[in-house]
Amino acid sequence: MKSLKRPLICIILAAVMLLSFCACGNGGGSAVPENNSGSSDHTPAFVKSMELKYATGFSVDYYEDGYKLITVKEGPDVYLVIPEGADSKVTDRLVKSIGGKIIKLRQPLDQIYLAATATMCLFDAMEAIDNVKMSSLKVSDWYVDGAVEAMNAGKMVYAGKYSAPDFELILSKGCDLALESMMIYHTPEIKEKLESLGIPVFVEKSTYESHPLGRTEWIKLYAAMLNLEDKAEEVFAEQVGYLEEAEKKEHTGKTVAFFYINSSGNAVARKSGDYVCTMIELAGGKYIFSDLGKDSENNLSTVNLDMETFYATAKDADYIFYNSTIMGEVSSVDSIKSLSPLLKNFKAVQEDNVWCTGENLYQETTDLGQMILEFNRILSGETDGTGLIYMKKLK
Repeated sequence: MKSLKRPLICIILAAVMLLSFCACGNGGGSAVPENNSGSSDHTPAFVKSMELKYATGFSVDYYEDGYKLITVKEGPDVYLVIPEGADSKVTDRLVKSIGGKIIKLRQPLDQIYLAATATMCLFDAMEAIDNVKMSSLKVSDWYVDGAVEAMNAGKMVYAGKYSAPDFELILSKGCDLALESMMIYHTPEIKEKLESLGIPVFVEKSTYESHPLGRTEWIKLYAAMLNLEDKAEEVFAEQVGYLEEAEKKEHTGKTVAFFYINSSGNAVARKSGDYVCTMIELAGGKYIFSDLGKDSENNLSTVNLDMETFYATAKDADYIFYNSTIMGEVSSVDSIKSLSPLLKNFKAVQEDNVWCTGENLYQETTDLGQMILEFNRILSGETDGTGLIYMKKLK
């Protein structure tokens, strides 16, 4: 009987030793795995925050299991990006641990209604146009090639302007995100209606960024929503490269007037410190108005000036850049002169330094670094307009 017990005891002891070895196999530490996502009582821990170079208006925090917390600081608005297939109990525990009002964005976000038109180029640059199925602009109003192609192919449809969306169509498409500009605050009932239908609303606020490339860096925020961070970093780094190339060059000191003439015959100029003025400064130039609109209490980025007031300061500008995004492109210096008899007396007109922006300027947030470099090449006399994308010299 003793001979039978001894092998049995040995077997039991060997099994206990094997289990002990497995428990200590993780470097001698705890046997608890790093990721407990299989358990509904698990709360994902904070991992890291996204690194940002110029943008100050948002942050992205990464948590275990693929969760991402996006905070838009003007507001603030807080969004939790929830990975596809996430355990609802784990999600609820994370939301509770973070606290406050959180808007849930459930991946995959591939049925987006985009009404923040300045962001379409960012989706295009990330090769994520297919995630946008509904647009607030008709195909004829887009200058972003990817959007035009998608609408012509029927992959993206017009779903009504931001202030009058086609709710029935948006619902039928299974919209999982309405991406709105701050214009939506002029029609708060629309935002409330979308939310009442179960559609999360994200309000785009990159216009608060003081640095032009801060606006471009919002591509990283949308990349976080779509798990395209590497692609966004590649796109952004290219624009940083353009900016750094411009900054290496000597400051030209050339003064610039940037404006357009509205239907009332008034000049509409950018407020001093606006991002376009900052681009001119970064390009080595100087905006002709040093403190225009700084005392204004409205949030507009422009100031209306009667032509006599505008002429008093802008007539001595070394360069004129006519803003074609509002009233359409002008074709020649004569067409500029026809807008006001005073313009023929401008120094820039007399010295053949009149330029025009393309109509696509405000739909190209992606390429602000390239725009700065184009400003620089013009102001430094390196180009006659050949090879430029966003600026054209008028003759």
